[in-house]
Amino acid sequence: MSRSARDLFHEHYGGAPEFIVRAPGRVNIIGEHTDYNQGFVLPMAISAATYLAVGPRSDERIDAVAADLGRQGAITLTDFDWDLSEPWLDYITGVAKELSAMNCPLSGANVVITSTLPIAAGLSSSASLEMAALKMFEAMSGFSLEDDEAAHLGQRVENEFIGVNSGIMDQYVIRTAREGHALFLDCRGLEIEHVPVTFQEAMFVVTHTGVERGLADSGYNERVADCGDASEHLARALGRERPSSLREFTVAELDEVRETMRDQLYRRARHVLTENVRTIEACKAMKKGNAETLGALMNASHASLRDDYEVTGPALDAMTEIARTLPGCYGSRMTGAGFGGCAVSLTAKDGAQEFAESLMKAYKERTGNEGVTLLSDPAGGVSAVPC
Repeated sequence: MSRSARDLFHEHYGGAPEFIVRAPGRVNIIGEHTDYNQGFVLPMAISAATYLAVGPRSDERIDAVAADLGRQGAITLTDFDWDLSEPWLDYITGVAKELSAMNCPLSGANVVITSTLPIAAGLSSSASLEMAALKMFEAMSGFSLEDDEAAHLGQRVENEFIGVNSGIMDQYVIRTAREGHALFLDCRGLEIEHVPVTFQEAMFVVTHTGVERGLADSGYNERVADCGDASEHLARALGRERPSSLREFTVAELDEVRETMRDQLYRRARHVLTENVRTIEACKAMKKGNAETLGALMNASHASLRDDYEVTGPALDAMTEIARTLPGCYGSRMTGAGFGGCAVSLTAKDGAQEFAESLMKAYKERTGNEGVTLLSDPAGGVSAVPC
């Protein structure tokens, strides 16, 4: 894909780009809707990625081509407004605005963007573009942010510029991932552990339902609000000071005050608190190479997301139900924000291709949707390579 971005750059701008940025997508193995609750997550970067072919300009302008969309637009590095006609540009504009506020030097550039990530599939195409844009500005101007600072910058772009109340997981793993490893992240203290993915006989298969979802206009922000309300209720009922997140409570404490809570808030909180426990146990299983235990935890995670958090939907439920019936499947769950998008399954390595083909066939027969599969080992994080 980087060669394609280079060729397209030559077609649009003439000459060769100065460097190519690659920013992977990510799949979250387990730990869903816990990041903005300061909980635990276990994502990995994947081979599908966003690519930026970049060449310098002498003015304060970013001229960008979104090749896969057939669109072109520009921003000036002194004017950081939304572009209603080219909303994909907002992710680059948001990064530039944050860097400007930090007094980081910004340089103009010509940019061609290509991607092997499906948009609105739950594989973090937006955070991938944010982290690619940040790496582009760093490479052009010769500065480098600390990883924590970079991830927080991307989160601010999502929260304050784009308007999605997301956590920090996506930006963090895209920035810091190591090849062959998943990332166990404590979203409160940002302690991390790179966990080797060493299953001898199993691998992850990512499958797109063909149903897109948009975070800003979905129920995502509603779930964030529910979690805030649930944590405040827990604090009042338990006689505590105002909490920062649900992370401060246990499942036992939640059950203690269950009768005083609205059912919806109770179920939202139950998912988050039990998902934190599952994620810790999943990390232990991965370290031991125990595919059976990890698969069972993935199944339990999906059930919780379906019944308590209510973010799966017919397509994701069908995809994962079918996956669990196929030979070699240890477990299957939705991944990402939900409301469409992708599922991730853990299946026998020697039959992974057959598993993917059988799943896509049965899924289309049941739903009429065309699915897409992605087989990927854990990939490395964002990088910039000179041409």
